[in-house]
Amino acid sequence: MASIAVIDYGMGNLRSVAKALEHVAGSAKVEVTSSAERIMQADRIVFPGQGAARDCMAELQRLGLDKVVKEVVRSKPFLGICMGLQVLLDTSEENDGVQGLGVFSGPVRRFPPGMRDAQTGDVLKIPHMGWNQVHQATAHPLWQGIAQDSRFYFVHSYYVDPADTTQIAATAQYGVGFVCAMARRNVFAVQFHPEKSHQAGLALLANFVGWDGNV
Repeated sequence: MASIAVIDYGMGNLRSVAKALEHVAGSAKVEVTSSAERIMQADRIVFPGQGAARDCMAELQRLGLDKVVKEVVRSKPFLGICMGLQVLLDTSEENDGVQGLGVFSGPVRRFPPGMRDAQTGDVLKIPHMGWNQVHQATAHPLWQGIAQDSRFYFVHSYYVDPADTTQIAATAQYGVGFVCAMARRNVFAVQFHPEKSHQAGLALLANFVGWDGNV
């Protein structure tokens, strides 16, 4: 039986992620775990998260899961969600500067203050919270059956700024254009919350369950 490990490092809405995965997993087993051994044994890995980058990295390091993440991203189908995308980059501007895992090159930046809605002129609130169109920048198995510019649910104040633009899988607009999904070989990571994004989100998770890590 195929297995999916949802990495538990004490942060993030793990239950809703696991429930959404179970809904689409078919015969695959979904396990929320902080065990390095269980994560290494799983066929697929989901790395969710929310909260502050410094706290996230501190807990990963305390549990020894930073090394585990760096290992499993080398070969297993891997899905990062929200903070599970941001900490894959080199650094974050959050908390006066935080070192990330360096899986992707580039920084994580804060939305600039004073952004305005292009149509109404209203000042946009930070964090960016709510539904937003996601524009697929490249074909990928995880986009299968998901219409271009489908809406997904976001909650974030920071966004990734990858050094390698060929790794951009999707973009969105909120005052500025920003990258909201990245992909490289067996790794796919998104800023939005597929577990909160209704049918489009469930479709993406179902695609991940069936993905062998090849593009």
